[in-house]
Amino acid sequence: MGAMRSAATVGGPRRIRWGDVLLTAVACVSWSLVGMAGVAALGLHLLGADAAGSLGPMTAAAVVLGAGGSVTPSGDVSAFGLEGAEATTAIEVTPLGVSLAGALLLAFFFLRSLRALGVEISPGELAARAGAVAALFLAMLAGLAWAGHDVITLDGASLGLDQLPDGGGLTDDLPGGIGELLPDRLGDLVEAEAAVGFTVDTGPSLLGGLVWVLGVLVVALLFSRRTPLPAALAFLDRVARPAFSALVTVLLVAVAAGLAAAAYAAIGDDHPGRIAGAALLGAPNGVWLAVPLGLFVPWDGKATGALAEVLPAPLDAFFRASADEPATVGRLAELDGRVWLLVVAVAVMMLFAGVLAAARTPVGPLSAAGFAGRCAVRLGGVGAVVVPLLVWLTAVSANASLSVLGFDAFGASLSLQGQAGMGLLLGAVWGLGAGGLGALLAYGAGAAGGRVVGGASGAGGGAASGPGAGPLSGDEVGPYDPAPPFRPANPQTNPYLRLPDEVRESSRDGSSPPDEWPQGGGGRKR
Repeated sequence: MGAMRSAATVGGPRRIRWGDVLLTAVACVSWSLVGMAGVAALGLHLLGADAAGSLGPMTAAAVVLGAGGSVTPSGDVSAFGLEGAEATTAIEVTPLGVSLAGALLLAFFFLRSLRALGVEISPGELAARAGAVAALFLAMLAGLAWAGHDVITLDGASLGLDQLPDGGGLTDDLPGGIGELLPDRLGDLVEAEAAVGFTVDTGPSLLGGLVWVLGVLVVALLFSRRTPLPAALAFLDRVARPAFSALVTVLLVAVAAGLAAAAYAAIGDDHPGRIAGAALLGAPNGVWLAVPLGLFVPWDGKATGALAEVLPAPLDAFFRASADEPATVGRLAELDGRVWLLVVAVAVMMLFAGVLAAARTPVGPLSAAGFAGRCAVRLGGVGAVVVPLLVWLTAVSANASLSVLGFDAFGASLSLQGQAGMGLLLGAVWGLGAGGLGALLAYGAGAAGGRVVGGASGAGGGAASGPGAGPLSGDEVGPYDPAPPFRPANPQTNPYLRLPDEVRESSRDGSSPPDEWPQGGGGRKR
């Protein structure tokens, strides 16, 4: 690999072709936003959200939320002829299904453009390509922020309240004599109008979008082991890329399993569209919330009113009963013993990540214990970064209330936030354990170092050794340094080793000594 890099840079730094940079940025951003908009629109339609408002603005707002933006809902309800009746709503949640669709497409086209440049890329060209993608993405996000606002107006007549002149028996069971007051006010309720709107916050959305797009590009570069890096970052090929790509791979597989489970649940449900829509928008939210929970990361939260139904069981029952204590696996298992299966599943997932990282890490001259220690340290470092990131991405905060003259007529709230500090510690501990055990399993099975690609093959300062060390594990690898043959050359089966007739005849005459004959390069007489 070192010889190939040197050969590629003999001519000096390559000029940046700005036309190619711009076309790459257009392809990356357009495909990414198309994927995000498609997932958001389909998910909202399956949930029936377009029945209450325009699907276009809601899709734009969902894409902005998926890209790290901010949306502020607002509402004003005037009922019973009273002033000051206001509905307030605040929502902070990222539809990770939308985010993941856009991130996968953006990473695919960005990495594909980098691989076309050869075995090495200059820091200037990498910065130019990443900067062009980020700038164009922010420009498109600003357009979505302008389009992502809408106002939905509801009136009592449209709700069918004019068909209930005496309350229709709906108020007979209300306590405290409240039901006696409502029938006389139903006429006023028919005249009531509710205006509920949402607006994208442009400034925070652009800042969040910048963080999102740069984060996606960094994750993509660390994940893809075959994409070239500048010479100054070549150490990432052997230090970070094998472990990071392994852990991200198992997280994506977990999302695919979540989607498969949602599809199975939708088959026998009365409303399969709702399950499918919720899975499209929020399957990664649920799966990536379960991973830190299965690693014993505590979660703080509370849930009241209708919003508590959003949480999966037994989290909903736990936070309804106790909002002062953090949710842990032990406390949740007291409500449902099947929670321990989550720990088993996450442990198997981490062990698989350890085996996969070991297969992608060169063995070098290390012993089994040394190789296991190297893999453990690297996967532990990656786990200490990825687990807190999952905690941050899956945090949820929502509040909705309708207050009339200072009295709350309706209230619902939902808050869920993992402890990032414990996520960092437990991610490192689980990474150390899974990395070491997975490396020992891979070493014993002969799979260690068997999936090494790119610059990682030069790790350890020498040729790889031990189980799984193949012909492509040395410092000088590639098509210009073929591996030695498995058997001696045979001129009878290899026509390129046969001497031409004129050379053979001259050797019989003694005009050409044998030591001057061409070695392996003689061609056949035509």
